[in-house]
Amino acid sequence: MRRPFEYAVIRLVPRIERGEQINVGVLLYCQQLDFLSARTHLDVDRVRALAPDLDLPAVAEVLDSWDRTCAGDGPAARMRLGERFHWLAAPRSTMIQTGPVHTGLTNDPAAELERLMAALVR
Repeated sequence: MRRPFEYAVIRLVPRIERGEQINVGVLLYCQQLDFLSARTHLDVDRVRALAPDLDLPAVAEVLDSWDRTCAGDGPAARMRLGERFHWLAAPRSTMIQTGPVHTGLTNDPAAELERLMAALVR
């Protein structure tokens, strides 16, 4: 049986003032299956084309923190999965941000996350 899920593309906006962005991951939440996960992939060549002086290790650390938040590390441990998802997907004006939240149906959220990564990021 397919269950509803929500997802948002995680974007890197190296220079906020220019508005250019690179898709670097996907955040996916399926309430009925108690699933919340983020997958990220930083394409160094694409990033360097837009922002050759960007601190890539710092960006990678921020992206890693999305995975840790989904897993409930640190202060996120006190939050329910849905709260974590909506906190991560909330609009922000930082270098790492999400696009709009979209919905779908799936019977395997992990596989859906990988499909979305292949289609939207890699």
